[in-house]
Amino acid sequence: MKSASIILALLLAVVVTSLSAKPIQTTPRKATLEITVPMSVDVDGAPKSYGPRNSEALDFELNAHVGAKKSGKIVGYLLDNHGKPVIQGPNDPAPGFFVSKTTFSDKNNSRETDPRRYLDATEINYTVLASKAAALKVKPGDFCVVHSITKNKTVFAIVGDTGHSNGAEGSLALLQRLGFNVKNGKSTPEKIEKIVVRYFKDTNPTGQFFFKQSDLDGVAEQLGLDKDFSQFH
Repeated sequence: MKSASIILALLLAVVVTSLSAKPIQTTPRKATLEITVPMSVDVDGAPKSYGPRNSEALDFELNAHVGAKKSGKIVGYLLDNHGKPVIQGPNDPAPGFFVSKTTFSDKNNSRETDPRRYLDATEINYTVLASKAAALKVKPGDFCVVHSITKNKTVFAIVGDTGHSNGAEGSLALLQRLGFNVKNGKSTPEKIEKIVVRYFKDTNPTGQFFFKQSDLDGVAEQLGLDKDFSQFH
């Protein structure tokens, strides 16, 4: 009887070991919306995005205006009460440059004129909220998975800005990590097209802010977002 108990215990141990060795199968979280768009470069939020001298900035000051027209409303950087650009001071990341903003900001930083309150386009992968996604309750701060069909690369991102109803705009960091040869918002040496953006609503309910892409990637990985783009290849 004792030997039978030992044998049974050994068999149970083998079964448990076998089960624990198998990876847990999880179903990827499906996107709220998927779009395929060309993309232009968004440098908003970067410390050196705009400034008094275009030659030193990441983008032309004109591109901070709606429609890239002088008559268009300025949306790329902050203005003071007199309608003048808010200039970064000696203790800011880029003294002398304008304070550029993004729609998604750090809720723990109440100082609107602090450049650190906004997403840095040179570090954080962010997309622009498409109107179709907004209609489905996707909000700034929610996570995305972005794929370049041309480069066959996939990265995590968050919805960081608004202003382009088609969602056809991405941060400088996003496009660089997708493999495109871009260095600023002034020119693009190659066409940036066939970008697939998957939006996932309600994925950042606390409004967590990110200063480093590695931190964003770590949180996104835990969410189990669908990043299978094999149907495009």
